[in-house]
Amino acid sequence: MPISFRRSAPAGARAFAPALLLCLFSLSAAPAIGQDSSPTSAAPTATQKFMERFDLGISASGNLNTSVSGIEKRDANTTHSLLTIKPSNSVGELVTIRYTQKPYVGFEFNFGNARSNQKYTFVPSPSQNILVGGAQTNVRELTLGYVAHPGFRPFGLQPFLGAGGGTIRFKPTPGGGQGLPYQYRAAYYYTLGVEGNFPDSHFGMRLGFRQLIFLAPDFEQNYLTITRRVRTSEPNIGFFVRF
Repeated sequence: MPISFRRSAPAGARAFAPALLLCLFSLSAAPAIGQDSSPTSAAPTATQKFMERFDLGISASGNLNTSVSGIEKRDANTTHSLLTIKPSNSVGELVTIRYTQKPYVGFEFNFGNARSNQKYTFVPSPSQNILVGGAQTNVRELTLGYVAHPGFRPFGLQPFLGAGGGTIRFKPTPGGGQGLPYQYRAAYYYTLGVEGNFPDSHFGMRLGFRQLIFLAPDFEQNYLTITRRVRTSEPNIGFFVRF
């Protein structure tokens, strides 16, 4: 009976094969294991990127007004007086919504609210019965402007500066407005200041200075018309939140 011989693998090779297969399996599985073990986060959407460019600021604002004087514009056949208008100083609120696309490309909308007493002084005193004393008014600002955030950060704070224009409404109060009608005045402004975010927060603090320039209100009364411009300086401090 013929005898056949079958070559068997050496013992070392038989031990090496399972180890090689295990090594190859480990290498192929390693990327998948690494991907599964690390947390994944979805990329921000276009809407999220757009909203992140907005911030809302609320500040307390001082309103420091200049006094103005001029000859009031009554009828030519009457005695004209030198009228001095001295608006009172006060504290109001300032709400600002900003959109910052790039450091030097940004825009803002401002809403300001305050109260002022317009004090009138005539020299010489008018010969006819006209308004004397003062008129208490509510003052509302609606303005739009450009704002820039330069690249440097002194002391870790972000500076900003801007300018714009809009309108201011002077609305005499029912009790102290002496029956005068409300009036809108065109206004323009400039602003500058610094701001900074709190650590690991969407909130921050803002310190600024603004100045508004507009014609003194006359409430459509010729004896209050002097066509002089008032400057309102507004140091302000407050907080903001980024979306």
